[in-house]
Amino acid sequence: MASNSSMEPYSTQTCENICKQIHASLLHHRLSLLFGVLASPNRVECQRIREKYKEMYGEDPVQRLQAADENEPETTQALAAVLLSPHERDAAFAREALRRDDVDFRALAEIFTCRKSSHVQLIHQAYVAKFRRHLDHDIATIETPCPYQKILMALSASHKAHNADISQHIAKCDARRLYQSGEGRSGGAIDEAVVLEILSKRSIPQLNLTFSSYNHIYGHTYTKSLKDGCLGEFEDALLTIVKCICSPSKYFAQMLYTCLNGRRVDKGGLVRIMISRAEIDLDEIQLMFKNKHGLELKDAICKSIPQGAYREFLVMLATKPSKRARLGSL
Repeated sequence: MASNSSMEPYSTQTCENICKQIHASLLHHRLSLLFGVLASPNRVECQRIREKYKEMYGEDPVQRLQAADENEPETTQALAAVLLSPHERDAAFAREALRRDDVDFRALAEIFTCRKSSHVQLIHQAYVAKFRRHLDHDIATIETPCPYQKILMALSASHKAHNADISQHIAKCDARRLYQSGEGRSGGAIDEAVVLEILSKRSIPQLNLTFSSYNHIYGHTYTKSLKDGCLGEFEDALLTIVKCICSPSKYFAQMLYTCLNGRRVDKGGLVRIMISRAEIDLDEIQLMFKNKHGLELKDAICKSIPQGAYREFLVMLATKPSKRARLGSL
């Protein structure tokens, strides 16, 4: 989310005025008016607005938005997501991904590969606090088992138990093990147990170094070895995970394109990516998007989404990243 053009923190008066607009929009069921208001504050400012609203009206604006009666649930979900803290937002995205008839494994993969371990632990806590359930348990008990499920459980374990230091020696050893369990193994099928063991014991930075070492040792990327091999369900899921780890900006640029150009525009996916990456690497994602597809993200949004407040909200997120307060990677 972009901060105000002056880059100075919102004043108390500004926060109060925004709270009044939120309150009036909720009372009159005109939530679309809030898209323009809530596209501008950065993460810290949104937290101040949320606290000020509680102080002024004695209730949480997020809960009011989530309970609002709207014809399009994407509207309330998007507005609530803006005001949530990053770990609360990711917990909500995870729950939404798991509640779908067709579980959104990519959304879950983004959470476990593109967040720091300290943040993932906060997501687990927020998930329990909000939904009275455990995220790991909900993933482990998905009705239809699939490779993504095993990979996500391994990554969850790595966030709990990894060594924060990274080692070049371990990276080289793991790269060789990946080779021997994959393209260097006779029979073509990848040894899933070896891959899952490595994923469960290494941090995301360590895994990133491992994939870099793989490229250095064998002269091509690990993703190429997966594509050139027998691409079954496990390899396909692993390919997504590796892309998220090695080049998140490139991955998210492609995902935004997919969200905009599917048979049906994935509004939930657009909001999830653009809000969660807004203060991390949205500038770089947009550059990747333009280089790959020859079109500015904002123009692609206008091309795929009908004119209205929702489109303007996404365009505002896409056109102001350079003015955004840099709060560091999650």
